Amino acid sequence: MSSAGPSPTPSPAPYSPNGYTPNGNQGNGNGNGATPIGGASPHVVRKKLMGYVGFANLPNQVHRKSVRKGFQFTVMVVGEGGLGKSTLINTLFNTTLYPGKQPLEPSVERPSTVAIESISADIEESGVRLRLTVVDTPGFGDFVNNDESWKPITENIEARFDAYLEQENRVNRQKMVDNRVHACLYFIQPTGHSLKQIDVEFMRRLHTKVNLIPIIAKADTITDDEVSNFKTRVLADIEHHNIRIFQAPVYENEDEETLAEHEEIISKVPFAVVGSNREVMTADGRKVRGRAYPWGVVEVDNEQHCDFVKLRQMLIRTHMEELREHTNNELYENYRSEKLLGMGVTQDHSVFKEVNPAAKTAEERGLHEAKLAKMETEMKMVFQQKVQEKEAKLKQSEEELYARHREMRDALEKQRLELEDKKRRIETGRPLTPEKPNTKKKGFLRT
Repeated sequence: MSSAGPSPTPSPAPYSPNGYTPNGNQGNGNGNGATPIGGASPHVVRKKLMGYVGFANLPNQVHRKSVRKGFQFTVMVVGEGGLGKSTLINTLFNTTLYPGKQPLEPSVERPSTVAIESISADIEESGVRLRLTVVDTPGFGDFVNNDESWKPITENIEARFDAYLEQENRVNRQKMVDNRVHACLYFIQPTGHSLKQIDVEFMRRLHTKVNLIPIIAKADTITDDEVSNFKTRVLADIEHHNIRIFQAPVYENEDEETLAEHEEIISKVPFAVVGSNREVMTADGRKVRGRAYPWGVVEVDNEQHCDFVKLRQMLIRTHMEELREHTNNELYENYRSEKLLGMGVTQDHSVFKEVNPAAKTAEERGLHEAKLAKMETEMKMVFQQKVQEKEAKLKQSEEELYARHREMRDALEKQRLELEDKKRRIETGRPLTPEKPNTKKKGFLRT
């Protein structure tokens, strides 16, 4: 375990006024020893430190934080009954997580569906705390009709994704619990032939939701040649059905020993394992974990007998954090994206694009000019509409004035004619008003 104390102060790099760094590489010509990073943008340069700064101690800070918080890891075991799933989990973590199972009596009613059982335990090793959760699936593949026997398992994995998504959407996210399944150990029956249909269907349904690790259970029941041939057939079936199993990542600048170890782990997939919590005595007097047979002892921790050591090395010692990261960054993110898209939530992918500031400014200017042109067109249309309304109103007012003018003109013309008629009457001596006829009736008798 690395110490958390400060690193020794390195000696400052010598100054080079001619633009050359001490290793002989030419800098940028300004005397600061800056060189562009290979394959990166020309704007990114590597600077030579003139003394100890301290950010090299960041890994120690992360280490202290991780030890203080502890880790969470959830593993699911799936396979037919009697393949040694509980025994292997107890053997992997060197503790009794699963008690011994008693065989059911023939008269006891068997369950009709696949059950989901979870067992959690807090274990500690060298000051590092691990919250281990094991999800068991008793009943899988044990029925006459195994149609959709993987459905309860799929629903359980998706329910754990949904629970984590709900925690992310909370206002207070201080206490988030990661119950997502980080690895699925799928136990394959050691038939020596190939994958069964239920094996293929299960892995096809779950390989996009969980890190699949295929395991050949009870490898001590078949010979070494049968194990080798069986592994070849299993890998061929996995490749034929486009099933993605977990592949340990390879990072840059890895040393030869790490690369060789990685290749050795990959060559053991699917892992042919033997599980046992009991210590037995070998012929040379050693106590080992294994199984004793009349013909000899199968040692669990012997790489020449089974692949248990390589499985433990990948699952716990070297790639546990990769399993957690792949679950979070790939499997969960894909599920989360599909879930949100199904709910109608869309993502503007342009916010993640790296753009040139000048091009971005030109694009924004074009959008602004288009917006101004649209506003100008709308203002012109509004202006034309108001001008047309004003013209129509003025035309109506003009017609009303013309009508009133005609009425006044006709009235004046009528008055003129009447005055001329009166003038003629006066000149001719006729009365201005005509005499009214006598309409009085005369009676028959005179008085």
